[in-house]
Amino acid sequence: MSTNVHTDNAGQSKARPERRVSTETKASFKSSELIAYVLAVLGVLIASAVVDASDFGPQEAWFYVTLLTIGYMVSRGLAKSGSREFFDDDNR
Repeated sequence: MSTNVHTDNAGQSKARPERRVSTETKASFKSSELIAYVLAVLGVLIASAVVDASDFGPQEAWFYVTLLTIGYMVSRGLAKSGSREFFDDDNR
């Protein structure tokens, strides 16, 4: 790691990393949100296959999958809105 030497207010020389960069947030496949979303979608689709079609048919199941997808997309958007994942230049 390359460093710059700078002097603080007390006249002390200190070494620090040259540059600190960040991504917006961690990748979606690394988040627990994706696991919860996939399990919920599977649960809805399995329930619609097991239950009598007059109670909970494919149309309702896909409606709930659509709602789950909208919720997942909103949650990822909120997660990306203000968070950062930092790393140093030499770790690219």
